[in-house]
Amino acid sequence: MHAFSARLAALLPALLMSTGLAAAPDPADWDAVLDEARGQTVYWYAWAGDQRTNDYIDWVAGRVDERFDVTLEHVKIGNTAEAVSRVLAEKQAGNDDAGNVDLIWINGENFAAMKENDLLFGPFAHALPNFALTRPEQNPEVVTDFTLPTEGYESPWGRAQITYYYDSDAFRGDSGEVETPPQDVDELLAWARANPGRFTYPRIPDFTGSTFLKQALIELSDQGEALYAPVEESDFAAVTAPLWDYLDALHPHLWRSGRQFPASGPEMRSLMGDGALSLAFTFTPSEPAAAVADYELPESTRSYVPKSGTLGNVHFVAIPFNSPHQAGAMVVSNFLLSPEAQATKQDLDVWGDRTVLDVARLEEADRALFTLETSNPAMLPAGALERTLPEPHPSWMTALQDAWQARYIGQ
Repeated sequence: MHAFSARLAALLPALLMSTGLAAAPDPADWDAVLDEARGQTVYWYAWAGDQRTNDYIDWVAGRVDERFDVTLEHVKIGNTAEAVSRVLAEKQAGNDDAGNVDLIWINGENFAAMKENDLLFGPFAHALPNFALTRPEQNPEVVTDFTLPTEGYESPWGRAQITYYYDSDAFRGDSGEVETPPQDVDELLAWARANPGRFTYPRIPDFTGSTFLKQALIELSDQGEALYAPVEESDFAAVTAPLWDYLDALHPHLWRSGRQFPASGPEMRSLMGDGALSLAFTFTPSEPAAAVADYELPESTRSYVPKSGTLGNVHFVAIPFNSPHQAGAMVVSNFLLSPEAQATKQDLDVWGDRTVLDVARLEEADRALFTLETSNPAMLPAGALERTLPEPHPSWMTALQDAWQARYIGQ
């Protein structure tokens, strides 16, 4: 009996590993994480609405397979909430160690929902070897998501900020000079009235469209401090009244008179490329320049950030509590923070998504990887992204989406 017990004890780690019941890997023991990750398949649930993003994830998959013997499968979804709902359903069904989701591209309200429902593995981010390259002590945005401290439960991946872009030929006055595009939402409304059908925003609950609502509300509200506390602590109707008045005035002058909206940011970009719009916006600052390089937008495209500044944030990846491949997910998360992966992501020929690394503090050879393309006419001017407005509390995004749907769609 004792001999059998000894054999069972020796076999137990392997048995647990094969059934997905192994103890969670210790992020602080990185060599052990690398060993455990070998041979794992990581299922990464990530938005798949832009081919550049999909191609970049394919590139990452090739690298982590080659270097770490980790297979990365991109599970393509249209909305991050799909992945969150799946993890929540698994928890409610008692599936605590054999989930289908290993990694999620996430931020904001979905991170808040997962954290509130104890759906996250961690803390792990601070233990990733490459996390130090973000210099979090000097860059607090990499450890804060929509006002909420991440506490190591998600790892930063890229930066986003509302950036407007326009066809400079459409803004060229009689003298031949390019007129100044709208610099705030009031000027935007005036421009839309003078140029009906030449601007729009994505249909809610698309993330880019919802971000436009928050941007407009920040500019219009005289109760801005309320936006950085949970929405239930404020008079929602009173705080948002200026936004609905504004949208009521704006919608008749939008593309298709506001009766139809593009489904996403990429679809809005296509409308710009087709000449249906003269002014648009994105949450990826380098997107217009990348689209010009790919001949999706005309060379007359220009980018800018209004003088009043625009909403910006960091997007992250997180690991569900019941992922059976947490070691592999950590290895992928760490690779995403490597100078090679971050520089490739920022390359206009790849994606154009800005890095979360503190480039000035990198080794000289790594800094050289981040040299920006300056000849592209659609690139933002230097310093344009310094005027960044912080994200409201995540509860505001859900409340705004619901209110928009009720007001303009009736559901």
